Amino acid sequence: MNSSSHMPFMKRMNLTQRAREIAPGFTVSAVAAAAASFLSEHYGAPVMLFALLLGMGLSFLSVEGRCKAGIEFTARTVMRIGIALLGMRITLEQITALGWQPVALVITLIFVTISVSIVVAKLIGFQRLFGMLTGGATAICGASAALALSVALPNHPQKEKATLFTVIGVSALSTIAMIVYPMIAQWLDLSPQEAGIFLGATIHDVAQVVGAGYSMSTETGDTATVVKLMRVAMLLPVIVCAAMITRMQGTESNGQRPPLLPWFAVGFLILACINSTGWVPALVQGGINELSRWCLIISISALGMKTQFKELATVGIKPVLFMVAESIFLVLLVLSLMHWLF
Repeated sequence: MNSSSHMPFMKRMNLTQRAREIAPGFTVSAVAAAAASFLSEHYGAPVMLFALLLGMGLSFLSVEGRCKAGIEFTARTVMRIGIALLGMRITLEQITALGWQPVALVITLIFVTISVSIVVAKLIGFQRLFGMLTGGATAICGASAALALSVALPNHPQKEKATLFTVIGVSALSTIAMIVYPMIAQWLDLSPQEAGIFLGATIHDVAQVVGAGYSMSTETGDTATVVKLMRVAMLLPVIVCAAMITRMQGTESNGQRPPLLPWFAVGFLILACINSTGWVPALVQGGINELSRWCLIISISALGMKTQFKELATVGIKPVLFMVAESIFLVLLVLSLMHWLF
């Protein structure tokens, strides 16, 4: 066997070996995700929350042994794939259909909420990173935004703990919002379109926006979903800003400068552009959206496995109150912007 034919053989051997290393950890993460999905369908709580809690219950698997490499791979790479596939939810037509006011509202609320969160986090003694994570999760799209920003932000000893806490907090607050915010919309006597804009601009996770919107009316649900997808579309520029911050802070642990635009952000943009052409069949679009959902659920169960209950127990009440304050601030900001713009 000559050296040229030997190289592909070695690559195949390395890939096979890598797949064997990853398989146990990925499999246990997928099983936890399937269990979380089953519990979510039967009890109505956010699937991300169940995935995290089930993963944390299996945290001993990530300490040592056969599952460790697969859990690391799932929490990092599978999460990036899921974030990239979120682009298939967005079309430019959806964003332009409602006019310029909702676009202006979404851009303003995201910029103001994240900026205020970073400043306040620093003032009350938290890392700016925590302020950006919680502000991004509150302003953009809940758990998905927290995960995407966590991947793009610079490494920090407390980053994983902050990410997990943010995902748990934003999932719980999103469930409360799904119940309470339609009542606020009715109390304020908002029209179906106004109610849709309010719900789409304030509730954190996509699933809860859909649930709250369509519980009021079809028009409210449609409007809420499109406004929410505008917020999801803003994930890309925010990730780019986070990546620029990472570059300015220096190199990664392996000595390389991180890319200005991470590959998962490029994938997100490409899929959004492809989806905007209208050539993607509904079956393919639905399949990719479902694959994205599963990638995020599986990766978050793996992220749960990488933490310990005792670590989160040390967080205290201060970060909880901070996230509740962010959600209240977002509601007041959106109502003020609606009064001014519409």
